[in-house]
Amino acid sequence: MLLAASSLSLPTLAQAAPTSRETDLEARLLRLEAEMAAMKADLQQARAKRTAASTADTAQAIEVARAAEAKADAATAKLAAIEAKPQPDGFKVGGTTYKMGGFVKVVGSVTRFGNGEVAGGSLGKEFFLPQQIPVGGAASTDVIGHARQTRLFFSTSTPVAGKELKGHVEFDFALAAAPLGAQRATNAYTPTFRRGFISYGNLLIGQEWTTFQNAAHLPETTDFVGPMDGSIFVRQMMVQYRQPLGGGLDLYLAAENPQTETLTSTSAAMVDNDQDRMPDLIAKLAFKDKTKELHVAGLVRSVSVHSGGAGDSALGFGGTVGGKILFGPNLRHDFRFVASAGRGIGRYLTVGYAPDAIYDRAVADRLNLVDNIAGWASVKLGWTDKLRSTFMAGYQHADYPDTLPTPGLANVEAWSVAGNLFWSPVRNLDFGIEYRHAVREVASGLVGKMDRVEMAAKYTF
Repeated sequence: MLLAASSLSLPTLAQAAPTSRETDLEARLLRLEAEMAAMKADLQQARAKRTAASTADTAQAIEVARAAEAKADAATAKLAAIEAKPQPDGFKVGGTTYKMGGFVKVVGSVTRFGNGEVAGGSLGKEFFLPQQIPVGGAASTDVIGHARQTRLFFSTSTPVAGKELKGHVEFDFALAAAPLGAQRATNAYTPTFRRGFISYGNLLIGQEWTTFQNAAHLPETTDFVGPMDGSIFVRQMMVQYRQPLGGGLDLYLAAENPQTETLTSTSAAMVDNDQDRMPDLIAKLAFKDKTKELHVAGLVRSVSVHSGGAGDSALGFGGTVGGKILFGPNLRHDFRFVASAGRGIGRYLTVGYAPDAIYDRAVADRLNLVDNIAGWASVKLGWTDKLRSTFMAGYQHADYPDTLPTPGLANVEAWSVAGNLFWSPVRNLDFGIEYRHAVREVASGLVGKMDRVEMAAKYTF
């Protein structure tokens, strides 16, 4: 029984008292677990450090990028400030500032005249002149290129007694008569005088744009003028006084060079009469602020013909209103307009499209004044800071008196529509393309049509 009891208790004792091998295994397992825990802790620490380092590197990279971007912005702003900063305008000799400027303008065009041909050397080949649109013939096509609109000016300014004494001289090559064979070889054109005047304070004396118009309101065009058929267009000798009235309003008073243009009852050829005895008198009110410019002007003149002890005089008069209104984003768009009407003021409109009067000594020694209405309007759309378009239309109509026969080729009506696209890749450099359709009608009922595609490149300096 004792032996049996002993044999039964031995396994339990063996289980209760582990052997040395088991003790060693347990110790090794505990050490291994401790080492694994340590490795896990080290791994977590390494990951944390790597994440921190990555975040720091990213932050550092962002800071470097921001610094570079800031430097680039600063450089761009500095360049823009330099370009926008007013540069020295002219140069001084003693107390007088001298300036020179102008532009180089190159033009090429393809023109189809629907009812005749324009004579070689005529200005109508190179500029839009409604009176030179042919009537009553077969269609013709012209291709031509020139740089005749290139312009130069010189000006001076000297402080005298608290005011500025100024002088201005300007010329181009546009209206010079084309010499025979010019296009065959050298294309030489004589400089033509445009403007030349002296101003002191509010007084101006010399040749300048007539006070009856505002040349600054003419629309942008590849042509010399654009809507010529509705424009006032005169440069002449004058004495002009400007009186500021405050609030952006100025009053202009002027006495300007007179000239009477007539037709006879049998000829539509314009006659220049140099027997005028009184200057043309003009008054104008002009207003200007940030978004608009407006003007209204009146003209009174003595239309006169005197020769060989005979002649006549008549009172001519007219009025005009016009302006420019800016609108849209950054004021890139504008609307411009001019409307004019009068009696005996034909030479002021469209470079003399219609006469001031009909005078025929053989029929009646009397001036018969012609009534005129004219106008144009344009809309400029600034698509971007560098891309823009202008759409324009012009119209003129002459109403001849019934007291004398009207020659069959006398100009009665003209109108045109045009649109263009201009691109300025850099400052002072412009490229443009324009299409124009124009119609001329004469007293006999004949009609002439013109279609022109014109391109221009212009560098202003």
